[in-house]
Amino acid sequence: MHTLAAQLRRLPPSCGPVRLIGVDGHAGSGKSTFAGRLAAALGDAPVLHLDDIASHAEPFAWDRRLLAEVIEPLAGGATAHYAPYDWHARRFGPARALPPAPVILVEGVGAGRRALRPHLARLLWMELEREESWARGRARDGAEQREFWAGWVEAEHRHFARDPSRPFADLLVRQAAQGYELLPGPAGTLGPDQFVTHRDGPSAMC
Repeated sequence: MHTLAAQLRRLPPSCGPVRLIGVDGHAGSGKSTFAGRLAAALGDAPVLHLDDIASHAEPFAWDRRLLAEVIEPLAGGATAHYAPYDWHARRFGPARALPPAPVILVEGVGAGRRALRPHLARLLWMELEREESWARGRARDGAEQREFWAGWVEAEHRHFARDPSRPFADLLVRQAAQGYELLPGPAGTLGPDQFVTHRDGPSAMC
């Protein structure tokens, strides 16, 4: 993981002074866990969770709000402010500040969507089949979220049919027996000599 972190730090900024790194994949594919570990390897880099941007009313129709509240301020070198959504209370909470940092991770379903890709320094895709991802997500959230998942699966399927992310991924991330396996993605922007397969364990990251 530290090898990947070092490579990301060396990238040119993509959004004002910030290197925005997208971590996308199906719901339940392990995006949040991976992003948390990568953020730690980056020295506690900020992580913007798209679950805080989406809502019951707008599971995917949030791109304009994200661009206005987060991307545009960061592009100007200013602190962004957004109101995180509370999925239990079904309302947006108090505004949260997101200052510009050398690297910021944007994690969630749709992080590699068309509207965001021009602002990303790299796009990472969690390589786990959608049915397995959704099964893991349902098991994680329990019976109380069963109705939500029924609607979510349909919404996610429609989103990726219209606006796929994986074909534009620079890097595929597969969970291995210990840590992660990193492979060049379909976008092919890294070049054959820039990325090799990395594995990391619980005590030694990449």
